[in-house]
Amino acid sequence: MNSYPQRVRENILPLSVAGTLPEAFQEWYFTEETHDYESCEAECELCNQEELRYHFKIKNRDTFNELWVGSHCILKFEVPVYDQGMILDRKGAKKKLEQLKKKMQLESCIKALTNLAAKENNDILRNALNYYKINKYLTPKFAYVVFWRLDANNIDYKSSFFKVSLRKSKYKDDLRSMPTTRVHRIWKAFNRAQRDIAINMGHKPPVN
Repeated sequence: MNSYPQRVRENILPLSVAGTLPEAFQEWYFTEETHDYESCEAECELCNQEELRYHFKIKNRDTFNELWVGSHCILKFEVPVYDQGMILDRKGAKKKLEQLKKKMQLESCIKALTNLAAKENNDILRNALNYYKINKYLTPKFAYVVFWRLDANNIDYKSSFFKVSLRKSKYKDDLRSMPTTRVHRIWKAFNRAQRDIAINMGHKPPVN
């Protein structure tokens, strides 16, 4: 089996003008095109890493060849990432790629909510969809109902992509009074600080 550097050379050099990796990568840039496969089924066309969910397209400005790759390879090989015509430094490039990934995650959540609202004639679910489109987060009560019905309808979704807000005291009160079994259903949507809040309220974290 070829080593990681060998795989990269074999995939990039035939599509480039330069004959060495550092020079070849200077010919490529991130096109800002992305694709969400909705499951971990894609392969990086640069390093052959498998089980990727997201693809990012890079293009050679000299040969016009294109590759769909993982964001890790863009950063590792310093493929130029632009913003308003300017090349971003590594920190800026990483931030932009993360923003694009979050955008795809948001679109994934909205798609799941849209499918759910179409499945059930339910005002609560339609309101949850509109609420998420506007606010980009759910309340604890909305989150429980949404996840419950998504599961019941066998609609594919990833709970960790959803955001739940605890900023308002009402949301905290709702979480405090919620049965722990319901809190467990929405647990993966919480960030670390929110999980600490739930634990301080007396909710034990789920076993698995």
